[in-house]
Amino acid sequence: MVSTEKISSFPYPFVENNVYRYSNNAIPLNPPIAIEVTESYIEEMDLKRELLKKHPERCYHSESHTMGAQWEALDLILHDLAAYYPETFKLVTNENHWKFTNHHTGEKHSFTFGDSTTLDQEPLDFVGMNVQEDLILMMQRDGDLFLDAGQLCFPANWSLYFDAGMSFREIHAPIPGFKSDSLDERILQFLMRIEAGSPWWRKNWSLMAGNRLDTSLETFAEWGQARKKVTKENAGEIVHFRVEVQKLFRLPKSNGILFTIHTHMLPLGEFIQHRPWLEQFSAILKELPEFIADYKGISLYREVVLEYLEGELKKR
Repeated sequence: MVSTEKISSFPYPFVENNVYRYSNNAIPLNPPIAIEVTESYIEEMDLKRELLKKHPERCYHSESHTMGAQWEALDLILHDLAAYYPETFKLVTNENHWKFTNHHTGEKHSFTFGDSTTLDQEPLDFVGMNVQEDLILMMQRDGDLFLDAGQLCFPANWSLYFDAGMSFREIHAPIPGFKSDSLDERILQFLMRIEAGSPWWRKNWSLMAGNRLDTSLETFAEWGQARKKVTKENAGEIVHFRVEVQKLFRLPKSNGILFTIHTHMLPLGEFIQHRPWLEQFSAILKELPEFIADYKGISLYREVVLEYLEGELKKR
C-alpha cells in the first residue's frame, strides 16, 4: 500500500470535472515559491548533472541577450532555496559578493553577482544544477514570447535543441486544437499580462510507459518501445502517472518570463490506491478524445490501461 503522505504530496492535476480538454488552467501561485525540494533530490540531481555533462547540446541553450534574465532567475531561485529550505541551503550576500552553500551536495560557491566570469557555468545553468526543476526563459518582444534560454533535462516528449529560438505559437503549433480554437492566442495574451510579483502555476499530466524522467525526442528510441509492452497484467507497475508542476514568474528588470517545471512520477498501481483518483481518472481516460490521447502518446496502450482500471474498480 502506498503511504497517505505520498498520496497527499502528489500534485493531482484534475478538478471535479470528469472531462479533460486543453485549457489555460493557470491559477495564482500562493505562496510564491519557485521551487520544491523533495525526497528524490539527490537522485534527480545526480541524473540531471550526468545528462548535462553527457548531452550539453540538448540539455542547455541560451542566447547572449538573456544574461540579465539569467541573473534574475538565479537571484529568485537561490533566495527561495535559502528562505524555504534553510536547513540545507544557505545564501549570504554582501552587496555583489555572494556565497551559496548546498548542504545536500556539500558544495560551496562564491561569486560576484552579475559577473559571469566568476561562475563555472552561465547563471541559469548554474542554478539549474541545484534544483530538481527544469528552467525555461521566454523573452518578450514583437508581441510574442520566444524560448531564448533553458536548462531542460526531464522533457516530456519534446526537444529544447529543436524548439530553441521559437516563438510561443511555433512551439505549441503541434498541439491539436490549439490554433484552430484560438487557445494559443488566448494563452499567449495571458502570459504577456503576467506581472512581476504575481506569479501563476498550472499542472500538466500524461501517462508514461516506464519511469524515465528524460523522455526527450532525441532519446525516443530508448523509451518509446515500452509503450508496446504494456498489458493489463503489468500496467500497474510499468505505467506511471506523470505530472509537471509549471510555475510562471515575470522577471521585473528583463521583462522575461521564467518557467520552472518540476516533474513528479507515481506508478499507476500506487496512484489508484486512492479510490477517488481511480474513479475519476478511469472516467477521464475513457472519455478522452483520441486526438488528445494520441498527442500525449497514450493511444497504443489506452485500452489495456482502461481494462486494468476497470478491473481494479470491480475489486473494491
